[in-house]
Amino acid sequence: MIYKDFGDLKLSALGMGTMRLPVTGGSDGSIDETAAREMVALAMKNGVNYYDTAWGYHNGQSELVMGRLLKEYPRESFYLATKFPGYDLGNMDKVEEIFEEQLKKCQVDYFDFYLFHNVCEMNIDAYLDESHGIHSYLMEQKRAGRIRHLGFSAHGSPAVIRRFLTAYGKDMEFGQLQLNYLDWTFQEGKEKVELLRECGIPIWVMEPLRGGQLANKVPEEDAAALAALRPHETLPAWAFRFLQTVPNVTVTLSGMSSLQQVEENLATYREEKPLSGAEWDALLGVAERMLRPNTVPCTACRYCTSHCPQQLDIPALLALYNEHRVTGGGFLAPMVLTTYPEEKKPGACIGCRSCEAVCPQQIKIPEALEAFQKMLG
Repeated sequence: MIYKDFGDLKLSALGMGTMRLPVTGGSDGSIDETAAREMVALAMKNGVNYYDTAWGYHNGQSELVMGRLLKEYPRESFYLATKFPGYDLGNMDKVEEIFEEQLKKCQVDYFDFYLFHNVCEMNIDAYLDESHGIHSYLMEQKRAGRIRHLGFSAHGSPAVIRRFLTAYGKDMEFGQLQLNYLDWTFQEGKEKVELLRECGIPIWVMEPLRGGQLANKVPEEDAAALAALRPHETLPAWAFRFLQTVPNVTVTLSGMSSLQQVEENLATYREEKPLSGAEWDALLGVAERMLRPNTVPCTACRYCTSHCPQQLDIPALLALYNEHRVTGGGFLAPMVLTTYPEEKKPGACIGCRSCEAVCPQQIKIPEALEAFQKMLG
């Protein structure tokens, strides 16, 4: 197992994410605890010492199950991370209640790592509103030793992350980002990495395989080309090697769902094999080709916005449309749109085509916004 220094700690470069544990009966809230126990045992035996859970994973069952499974091991043999569920604005005034319940669910006296969960457009104002007392309470728990290290996870834009760090950056010891070779440009991953580097904050990675897309949806011709470059590397391994090449990445979390996935990821993390320049470019080429059929080629030139009688932020809407298409649905676009007034959402387009007339990319903007609205239901 590769280990990374974090202060005086040695963290396994591969962490076990517990959002996608095996389930029974097709129900997300019914974790197959026997299978999960085998996975944890194999990970432990092979040196994985970082385990990540959260209040909402598996309908609230992930913390309970991981609490039971990790209770079978000495407390000093693992590092446990969980998060304050700020993705639900109804939780903002419940930080003490939730934190105390999380300790009970996980059967621990302290959390090694604790995060502000999912800093994004929807909750940034609430997170920064000191009247909720979230930051002050978590800092109090850190001083009391019930949180050893405090950080954040983020799906928001670089601008949102910068707002958060301007307020709380001095207290953030790590930042968790959705990062993979598909999102390096698509979700401004490169800019987010640079922002955390500027702030001296080490990076934890989530969604290294983009929800499995980079394991099972890479086009055959691209998979063959990658195999020619590294004949013994699997598609998931390519995604992990990409992250091993990104400076400042400390822990990469993989939401493993089977014993086989644990075995394969352990094999990858026996040693670091960062990419060459040519291999890096090849992967970004794969990403571009994967994105092209499902996205519109908006360059955010903003010619369209000056011609829109509804004054819609068309580039922002098209970026969300692209995200929703590539993800095949997902939570991110709908979540961001909750911050938009009705008159600024995709359904506010009146189809006048004034925007289309000045679009250098010749995007059929009204059709895209109409399709987006239909996708959103």
